[in-house]
Amino acid sequence: MRDTDMLADVARLLGEPARTRILTALFGGCAFTGKELAYFAGVTAATASSHLSKLVAGELLVMEKQGRFHYYRLKSADVARAIEGLMTVAASVTPAGWPPGHRVEAALRNARMCYDHIAGRLGVSLCDMMVRRGHLVLVDGGAEVTDGGARFLAGLGVDLDRARGAKRRYCRSCIDWTERRQHISGAVGAALAEAFLEHEWISRIRDSRALTVTPGGRKKLTELGVIVDPLMAGPQVSDASQSTRLSMVSQN
Repeated sequence: MRDTDMLADVARLLGEPARTRILTALFGGCAFTGKELAYFAGVTAATASSHLSKLVAGELLVMEKQGRFHYYRLKSADVARAIEGLMTVAASVTPAGWPPGHRVEAALRNARMCYDHIAGRLGVSLCDMMVRRGHLVLVDGGAEVTDGGARFLAGLGVDLDRARGAKRRYCRSCIDWTERRQHISGAVGAALAEAFLEHEWISRIRDSRALTVTPGGRKKLTELGVIVDPLMAGPQVSDASQSTRLSMVSQN
């Protein structure tokens, strides 16, 4: 099969709105059942099952069985990165898509999971801070962690040894599709997100890729020199969590 044929096959899979909604629902790095994905896609369970079979056959998703449940997730970080790239293109194809992300929910623009790493204003601002402090050097679409950066990340509880052993690019950057600036991805980006979640500096919003920054997280970000603008903070997600949504002061 020629490269053009393979690209056309993938394009056909992505060209169906329900399948696109399924893929974006899985973009936060979580696994969902077919019934849950049917809800996200706005289709019946039977229709979702047909779409999921095609996405698995097309090697965009993998299915894992756990007891009587079948869970689906994106096959790899490469799939997530490809979808992120297409979202960046889609946001700027026509004037109606400008400025980028203007039709996106504020919570998603502020902070979200991009497969397994932090994106949105939070992700961009973390990247900016690390570059400004000399912890990270951005080069040709990639990124290099400096010696000082390695010590800095270790101090945050980031497991760099595990990141080095991952079967993927150690550290890279990618263009954030709403902010049009770079955030940290690769194994280091995933490890950084994991550390932030473990320390409860950020938390996931149920049934969404959006993240909230906890009061402890806001304090930590301030210590790190990441500016959180309280005037742009959204409403609390719940009285119990007392978490506030994030807005970063960033240039577009």
